[in-house]
Amino acid sequence: MNRIETAVSRFAEGFNCSQAVLSVYAEELGLDESAALRIASGFGGGMGRLGGTCGAATGAMMALGLRHGAASADREAKERVYAQVVEFARRFTARHGTIVCRELLGCDLSTPEGLQRAVDEKAFTTVCPKFVRDAVEILEEMESE
Repeated sequence: MNRIETAVSRFAEGFNCSQAVLSVYAEELGLDESAALRIASGFGGGMGRLGGTCGAATGAMMALGLRHGAASADREAKERVYAQVVEFARRFTARHGTIVCRELLGCDLSTPEGLQRAVDEKAFTTVCPKFVRDAVEILEEMESE
């Protein structure tokens, strides 16, 4: 399986969108897969179901940090990562109109009613896998350029 298929498969297994995306890059970028799954565990549903930035996008942004960031106060590395994050967000938004979870899903997961609506509309099985797929696809495109 390639990274895209693996990420979508992990999401289907029950990992959240952020975990699914970050985990397929973790080991290559020097992070233990188990650690990546734990780190990303709170970012699903727009960060703990708050409906903020899409978890697939935050997983991708963490992967960009692992690839381009520095473990020191390196201004150039910080700017490089920020530029990559902005480019990722631009591409994701071009495909979906936003990177905000509640806007992508059309409901607010932070409320019981919004969460129930997402469940009733099967958003987690019909809509979210596309965001996971596209996040990894965009990262792959960026990596190949």
